[in-house]
Amino acid sequence: MSGDYYQILGVSRDATKQEIKRAYRQQARKYHPDVNKEPGAEDKFKEINKAYEVLSEPETKARYDRFGEAGVSGAGAGASGFDPNDMGGFADIFETFFGGGFGGGGGATTGARRRGPARGDDLRLDLRLKFREAVFGGEKEIKIPHLETCEVCDGTGAKKGSGVKTCPTCNGAGQVRRATRTPFGSFAQVTVCPTCNGEGQIIEEKCESCGGQGRKQQNKKLKITIPAGVDNGTRLRVTGEGDAGTRGGPAGDLYVYLSVETDSQFKRDGNNIYSEITISYLQAILGCRLKVATIDGDEEITIPAGLQPDTVTTLRDKGVPKLGNAVSRGDHLITVHVEIPTKISSEERDLLEKLAQIKGDHTSKGGFEGFLESIFHKK
Repeated sequence: MSGDYYQILGVSRDATKQEIKRAYRQQARKYHPDVNKEPGAEDKFKEINKAYEVLSEPETKARYDRFGEAGVSGAGAGASGFDPNDMGGFADIFETFFGGGFGGGGGATTGARRRGPARGDDLRLDLRLKFREAVFGGEKEIKIPHLETCEVCDGTGAKKGSGVKTCPTCNGAGQVRRATRTPFGSFAQVTVCPTCNGEGQIIEEKCESCGGQGRKQQNKKLKITIPAGVDNGTRLRVTGEGDAGTRGGPAGDLYVYLSVETDSQFKRDGNNIYSEITISYLQAILGCRLKVATIDGDEEITIPAGLQPDTVTTLRDKGVPKLGNAVSRGDHLITVHVEIPTKISSEERDLLEKLAQIKGDHTSKGGFEGFLESIFHKK
């Protein structure tokens, strides 16, 4: 190969690594033999690859800048100075022309051996609560299927008295490298070791209880604490109750997603509770005391005389506890409806008409209806 590597790629000597990579891609696409059928295109493509292999690595680039081609005479595709796991632009070129990934950089990432302990997976459980359970909280028993560490082998996956040994195929690396020669040079492909599945070790004799997995699927009963004031969509995390880890790693977490059933008496909006009651027109006119249902039980309230239909009565601090601060509560708002009878006895009519005559402001419609309208301001 002759010629200056910088001139071959068309970059200056102070070009950055990104500029060198970008120039290489442009030149490689232009002279790739599958695209360019002109005489000499293949040789030009080889020169471009050689130049990029040298200039893309800081160490070889420094030697080239100091000693010229003599300083990098051993650096080439597949040589000790070239890392096949960082094939950079060439993998992109292969993908451009052949429509798929190249087994250099990608294989090295996905096939990397998982060394040391690994955390278990997190789990999700959907839990439905009754209205009052969500308001006041409490303990709830649940049952979850998850992976637990095998008690027979203590999670090693190996039979008692047996053990693990270094994988003979990959010598503990968890990866195997395969070199392929092409007209454009030698390229390496790194993949997960098929013998140990990337672990770097193999079990001599598998544990019969877990089949060598080190974990077993088990159903477990748990008691979890539901805090007061939870609502639809609240997520609770139960630490360490997910799947067991591997190789002594910590367990994952359990995430409990809550939904709340509707209630026949109460509705909720934030920390406030809403309900409705209906009283008679006489109770509204004369006032009274009566018991109403709240989430804390029956509560006695006062209906003032002359109460108007659909008046809202507020019971302070009788709503939902604030999540995380159960001492602070919302309010309970009660809408009071007034029932007007459609039929009354003759005796009731006589009494009401006498009262209407005393009041003397019902003549627009006369009788019972005018009297009631005058009381409830329905003019």
